[in-house]
This record gives sequence, structure tokens and C-alpha cells, in this order.
Amino acid sequence: MQENHADRPLQPGDRAPNVVLDAITRQGKIAIDDFRGQKPLLVGLFRGLHCPFCRRQIAAMAELTDALQEKGIDSLTVVNTPIERARLYFRYHPLPNLLAASDPERVSHRAFGLPRLQFTETENEWPHKVSMDTVMSMRVDMPGELPEPMNPIAAMEFLDKADGYEMTDDDKRMISPGEGQLVGEFLLDRDGVVRWCFTEVEEAGRHMFGVPAPREVMSAASNMAV
Repeated sequence: MQENHADRPLQPGDRAPNVVLDAITRQGKIAIDDFRGQKPLLVGLFRGLHCPFCRRQIAAMAELTDALQEKGIDSLTVVNTPIERARLYFRYHPLPNLLAASDPERVSHRAFGLPRLQFTETENEWPHKVSMDTVMSMRVDMPGELPEPMNPIAAMEFLDKADGYEMTDDDKRMISPGEGQLVGEFLLDRDGVVRWCFTEVEEAGRHMFGVPAPREVMSAASNMAV
């Protein structure tokens, strides 16, 4: 099995690479190899906390922590937010049993094959390039959170305002003009082999800004040999 797939996200059957990151919700480091040979692991690789969609994706993943632990599966949330900023955020917005790590350099995203998306004027080459016309034609539908389906930019502004989220200098440093990091979740078995995944890369971006249905995650978890 290959250790890296820079040209595409890891798929079922691929072995996950080891990545060592600073822990947010505890002291010290966290490594993928800490779990290898011990327990299956659900890894969520998200954009920074400056992204309102990712804040919701992180919360949705955290809600499954207890159910996953009942099946002997641990969870690790990774955000490309600097460590002190991330610790401050989770101090004021705690999520029970959340194990999280900081990856401002997006080392884990690259290692798991999640690309950076370049925003262009007219060129579309998914998942590496997308035109702004295409972006603005997208509609984010979040009943109960958005008053109506909105384009991603308008939706982000609405959600940030609803959350009262204020950008810090650390947040701004994580935002690269003209680029966006694609995200995903990967369920690894006890040997560190991917058994299920959900990424924004799939199906030409149909999963952009969304989360896997809890039943989909738990179905994959139930099929794991723990």
C-alpha cells in the first residue's frame, strides 16, 4: 500500500500516513501512529475555525463521539488554526470529549491527499480550480440556519454574524486569497487503513460545505472489526 496520495484523497484500502500535530484540547503532541495497532480512528480534517461550515462540521462529528466510543472507535479533529487561537476558541466553545489538533500548515490535509482549490476567473478543473462564476452559482441549503439557499460567500457572512464570530489576526493569516482548502473525514481501522471516507472532492464537489449523515458514519463504524 502507498503511504501518500498527493494526487487524490486517500480511499478505502489505502494506508494512512503518520502525522504528528500539536494537541489543542490537551497538552503535548498527537500522532496518527498513537492509535495504530490500538483502536480504529475517525479523522476529521477541516479548514480553520474561521470557516463557519467547518465549525458546524466539527460539532456534528463531536456529537458522534460517545456512540463511536461505544464501538471502540476514537475520534480526532484537525483544524488549520494556530494552536493558541484554537485553544482560546474551544475554551469558550467546549465540545465534550473532543480530541483536537492544530495544523496551521495543513500538513495532514496534504498527507491525506486533500487539495487546495484555486479560485479563477473562468477556468474550472475540479478539484484544483473553480471559477468564481461557478462558486457564486452554488447554493448552500441549511434549513434552520439559513433563511434560504445562499451562495457560499453570502452564507458564510450570514453564519459568522449569527455566531458572533470575530476574525482575529491568526484567523486572517490562515485565509489564502484566491484559494480554499478542501476537507474530509476518514475512518481508519486499527492498522491505520482507510475503510470509509467522505470528502468535498467527491462527485465534483456535491458534498461541499456538508457533513455525512450520522447514520452513514455509524453504518461504516458498525462494519469495522473492533
